[in-house]
Amino acid sequence: MLTSGWLRCFNSKVQRPGTCNAMETMLVDAAVAGEFLPPILGRFKDAGVKIKGCARTAQILPGIEEATDEDFHREYLELIVNVRVVKDMDEAMEHIAKYSSAHTDTIVTENYHRAMRFLREVDSSAVMINASTRLNDGGQFGLGAEIGISTDKIHARGPMGLEELTCTKFIVLGSGQLRT
Repeated sequence: MLTSGWLRCFNSKVQRPGTCNAMETMLVDAAVAGEFLPPILGRFKDAGVKIKGCARTAQILPGIEEATDEDFHREYLELIVNVRVVKDMDEAMEHIAKYSSAHTDTIVTENYHRAMRFLREVDSSAVMINASTRLNDGGQFGLGAEIGISTDKIHARGPMGLEELTCTKFIVLGSGQLRT
């Protein structure tokens, strides 16, 4: 999973970084950080991605810029990524609850129970398992041309096509009908 996991993360950031579904922060479980981070961060650097990280990330990749609290709230829309090593899934989901834009969140895991928990507990317009965040798109979801995207919880959430941006008007032409 580590080998294929880096590809999903790489695609999420590098394929088209100026879009709202590009990855801005990558959370990595401390149990795999030492093995996972050097190859993916090397690939990011080769692709021109600026890396900002927490103290634990800097121990694995010395010389990176420190990610601030403000950075974790930021949508860069360019080749910059925040990296944070987390001790477990609870810490990861606390981070997501605090900093996520509620647009797209994904988990890369082989653990079915963790994946299902992630789906249940992460509150975003699209929640994914083992997939690139770049898939959150109206065209990819079969909505036709994407006209907008919403992270609100009104009538439409996520990618919106024409149907999501229209409302219904009921017209009744009567000739004295009553409800009984």
